[in-house]
Amino acid sequence: MSAEPRSTLPPVRLPSDAELARDALVAPLFARAVRLARWAGPGTRVDGNGELDRAQLPEAAAALGLDPADADARADASQAWRTALDTGLVELTEPEGPEADGAEAGRREAGAAEAGGTGEFGGATAGEDLARVGGGAPAEVLDLWLSALDAVLADAAVPGLDDLVDALDEGGTIDFDRLDWNPQREADFLDGVLANLYLLTVADAGVERGGAVPLPVLAASMVVPDGMARPTDAALEQVSDVMMRLDDQFRQLEPIGLVEYRPVDETLMAQTDDEEPAGAGPRELDAEEVSRYGMVRLTPLGLYGLRARMREAGITAPAVGDLADKGADALLDAVCDYPEGAAQAEIGQWLADREPSGAVAELLAAARGSDHGAPLRRLRCQQALASAGEGAEPAVRAVLDDPELGGLARVWLAERGAADVPAPNGAMVYWLTVDTIAAQLAADAQAVELPLLMESLTAHHTGFFDQAWRVDHPAAGEVLEAMGRLHPDRKAAKEARKAAYKARSRQP
Repeated sequence: MSAEPRSTLPPVRLPSDAELARDALVAPLFARAVRLARWAGPGTRVDGNGELDRAQLPEAAAALGLDPADADARADASQAWRTALDTGLVELTEPEGPEADGAEAGRREAGAAEAGGTGEFGGATAGEDLARVGGGAPAEVLDLWLSALDAVLADAAVPGLDDLVDALDEGGTIDFDRLDWNPQREADFLDGVLANLYLLTVADAGVERGGAVPLPVLAASMVVPDGMARPTDAALEQVSDVMMRLDDQFRQLEPIGLVEYRPVDETLMAQTDDEEPAGAGPRELDAEEVSRYGMVRLTPLGLYGLRARMREAGITAPAVGDLADKGADALLDAVCDYPEGAAQAEIGQWLADREPSGAVAELLAAARGSDHGAPLRRLRCQQALASAGEGAEPAVRAVLDDPELGGLARVWLAERGAADVPAPNGAMVYWLTVDTIAAQLAADAQAVELPLLMESLTAHHTGFFDQAWRVDHPAAGEVLEAMGRLHPDRKAAKEARKAAYKARSRQP
C-alpha cells in the first residue's frame, strides 16, 4: 500500500492468530480455492495461462457443490481456480504433447484461444502449500490468505465490464486511450480507500465493535477536500461516481473475507431528482435510508490483512498487545498517542503477566519528568494504577513524598480507603491541578469536558489563579492560557489570562 512511511495509526484490537486463521479458512473464495486444489489431479487440464479448460469448469463447479449448468457457478469456479493458482495451492505441470485425438485437441485449442489462452494445454496438481492449510501453523494459513488477498485486490483494480465495453472501438478492440486506465493509479486509489476505512474503523470505537461505515462517507473521504463545510454540486457528483466504483469493488472483496458489505440499493439508481416533491429541500436520512446507499465493515480478518499490507509499506500500524514485552517507559510513551479505550486495553495486557508491585514501581518511575509529554504520561500511569490491585500499594506508598508523583499516589490510596494517607500541602494540590489540566490538554484539547473540569477545579479552590501562576510546573503558563480561552465563566477566564502573563514572566 502506498502511504507516508512515518505515518502512525491508532492501534487495532485483533483476535488471536488461531481465530483469524479459522476465519480465513471459511472465507468463501479461499475455501473454494482450497477445495479445488484438493480436487486437482492427473485429469486436470489448463491452458497456457493456467486457466482451467472451459470443458472442465462444470466439473469444477460440481466439486464446489455448485450447479454445473449455471454460468455464475462456473464463473465462481474459474475465480476460485485462479485464486488457488495465485496462492500456490495448485501448481502447473508441463504442457502436453500432440493429442491422440486430433478432433478433441482442436476443440480444446479453439476453446483456449477464445478464452485468451495459447491453445496449448498442460496439467495441474495440488501444490506443496496445500499441506500448510491442514497441517501448518495459523500464521502459515494467514500467509496463504494474504497472498489470495493481494490477488483479489489486483483484480478489483481492473476496469469493470461496463468500462471495457465503453472503451471498444469500431473494430471491437479496446481503445486504452479512451479507457483512461492506469493500473498503478487504480491500485493506489483502492489502497487509499481501504486505508481510510481502516482509519475510520480503528479510530471509532463504535465501528471497531462491529458498526459499519456508510459508503457515501467513505467515498467523500476520498474526494471532498478537508474543511469544505458544504460540498459543491461537482464534489457531490464525484462522490456519487466513487460510490458506484466502490460498490463494484466491495462486491469483489467480500468473498475473500476482507469486508462485510451491504450493496447500494439498485432501486436508488432508477430514481431521479424529478421524483422529489416540489419545494423539497435537503433532509436528514434515518439509519435505514442511509444503509440503502451501501454500508461496509472491515472484518477482524480484514483488519489483520490491511494492517499487514500497511506494515509492509512502512506504515506504523500498531496492534493492542504489541507492547506487552516492552518496558514501562515505552508503554507510557506509546499509549499517550492512543485513544482512551485502546490505551486501557494495552495497559491491561502489559500488567497481566507482571508481578503487581514491581510493575507499578516501574510505571511510576517512567511517569516522572518535566518534559512536555510528562503530564500525559502521568495521567496514563494513573489510569494504569486504577486497574492495579492491592499488591500495588507498597510501590504507591513509596512515592508519597515525590513532588511529581505524591499527588496521584494520595488519590489512588484515598480512593481505596487506605489508612494513614498524609494530607497534601497546598503546593502539591496546585501542582497536581496544573499537571492534570496539562495532561487533559495533551490528550484532547477540544474535549467538551475540559471547560467543565476547569470550572470545577476553580470553584473548589478559592483564589485559584492567584496561586496557580506561582506553581513550579513547566506547563503552568500553557495551562493558564488555555483556561483563559476555555473557561466558561468570563470573569474567571479574564483572571486566568492575567495569571498566565505572570506565569510566563517568571519563567527563565
